[in-house]
Amino acid sequence: MHRVIGERDIEATPFSEATARELFVDMIRARAFDDRALALQRRGWMSGYPPFRGAEASQVAAAHAMRDDDWLFPTYRSNAMQIARGVPMSDILLFRRGFAEFTSDHDVPVFPQAVPIATQIPHAAGAGMAMNYEPADNAVVCYFGDGATSEGDFHEGLNFAGVFDAPVVFFCENNGWAISMPRERQTASESIAIKAEAYGFEGGQVDGNDPLAVREFVGSALERARKGEPVLVESLTYRQGPHTTADDPSVYEDRSQYPEWRTRDPLDRYEEYLLEQGAIDESFREETLEEAKAELTAAVERAEAEPEPSMDEVFDYVYAEPTPNLERQRAWLHDHAARHDIEGVDR
Repeated sequence: MHRVIGERDIEATPFSEATARELFVDMIRARAFDDRALALQRRGWMSGYPPFRGAEASQVAAAHAMRDDDWLFPTYRSNAMQIARGVPMSDILLFRRGFAEFTSDHDVPVFPQAVPIATQIPHAAGAGMAMNYEPADNAVVCYFGDGATSEGDFHEGLNFAGVFDAPVVFFCENNGWAISMPRERQTASESIAIKAEAYGFEGGQVDGNDPLAVREFVGSALERARKGEPVLVESLTYRQGPHTTADDPSVYEDRSQYPEWRTRDPLDRYEEYLLEQGAIDESFREETLEEAKAELTAAVERAEAEPEPSMDEVFDYVYAEPTPNLERQRAWLHDHAARHDIEGVDR
């Protein structure tokens, strides 16, 4: 199942023009979010940010392939997936400012972002194994980057999923770089997708800059997963910006090593395709962008209106019941704050 699906006439896909437009709308929303978040970080509004520019087609289409009751296990660069799934933009912005991840009262089935590399993979496998004991036939999509495949958690998660037939789609977004490490230094395998064979299930590559291809490919993978057949999807895309705002890709990047289909802006490419297909007109992108900007303005205002959290909350969500060690640390913080007149600590 190793393949890259190219662009086709919409009539040759399983999707309607309306579905094709929905993907484009969420890609624009995701791009607008990424641009605004990067600008906010640059002026000190948040301490750091991991841009995902160039991966909008990959992430949005994978999210659209999921059913409402499917669970997403994200990592720190999967903001486009979360936005497309329905997580409020203000929640993501607040998380980047140090607040609890889910500030609003939404009910989107998505786990907290995993910032340590690959730790969400065994969690996703475990959730899938638990689903085998439930009558529902929902599934899990676990998002990670190509660098995560060098971690032991990758092996452990895929091994358990293969042995226990967990309904999980492992969605690896291969954007070419794990910080400054190119894929060829990550693994000597022909591909990342081929690694699935070691765990007893199938894997495949898809053109991550073609949203219709990703939507179709991940959708079929999810149907296999619901039958107890995990799938490893390698979505080939390209990271246009830095790994994070603390990175300088000009030091190590060599764009010429990749083919044009992979490095071309997916939003521009898809817009040209939709125009050719007659699915949108020339004004569609600009009108949608203006709506996205209004949504973002409201999200920023909502985030800025959120009261500063108490430092005491650091201890509240570690365990269901606080441990003696945590209580000693809490007491120390209270004493330290009282002696130094530090605000933000409940007393």
